[in-house]
Amino acid sequence: MIQNGTHLNVVDNSGAKQVCCIKVLGGSQRRYASIGDILVVSIKSLRRKRRATSKTKKGDVLKALVVRTKIGSKSFSGDNLSFLDNSVVLLNRQYKLIGTRIFGGLAKSFRYTKFIRVSSLSPGLID
Repeated sequence: MIQNGTHLNVVDNSGAKQVCCIKVLGGSQRRYASIGDILVVSIKSLRRKRRATSKTKKGDVLKALVVRTKIGSKSFSGDNLSFLDNSVVLLNRQYKLIGTRIFGGLAKSFRYTKFIRVSSLSPGLID
């Protein structure tokens, strides 16, 4: 479960390595986020090779889309899909992707959301 203060990995080539959740969007009393939810995050660290040419800077406040969680999400078929880490993809103010590549597989449920571009950029989709 992702909530305020949770540290997350960034799985795109925007230059950020780790972020911290500030707020879970979607209601005033919303506490936890799962796959497909949007967060407000602060960048805590950058990737070593990308520091000079990074599209982001340490301390920037951006929006992020949750693409993987340790706590599983149950599908309609009854399968429980969980990953080894909590990961996000960074978005700008207009909810467009900052990075141009995504590392690792994603859940197949992204095909049926408004973030179809995320599923097309990932190397594989997991059921």
